[in-house]
Amino acid sequence: MRDVTETTPVELLVCTTCRRGLPIEEDDQRPGTLLHKALTEAELPDGIDLKAVECLSNCDQGCSIVLRGGPSRWTFVYENLNETDHVETIVEGVTKYLATEDGLVTWRERPEHFRKNCAARIPPIGALK
Repeated sequence: MRDVTETTPVELLVCTTCRRGLPIEEDDQRPGTLLHKALTEAELPDGIDLKAVECLSNCDQGCSIVLRGGPSRWTFVYENLNETDHVETIVEGVTKYLATEDGLVTWRERPEHFRKNCAARIPPIGALK
């Protein structure tokens, strides 16, 4: 893995409409909104651009996030995340993702939750010929 200071910016997208299957009507109490808020307060490394997004269409799988960065990195969608239990896991995962040139963190180096809850792995634009 590369030195984190030498990487291109990475976007961390958090689905804020997620209800995690709970009957919650107030937007500010949705688990996805609470996860985004917790991540704004977490110590994310420089180079991570945290963004709230509406509906990643993964509603039945708990809170979802996306990691993407530049034209040469793979994009990953992770699911089954909890707004309190997984903040440190997400920080660890995005830190390792940021330190790569292509977004491919060795499977064994990924946080365990990321290994077991990857909904999608999308190749970089232009990677397929």
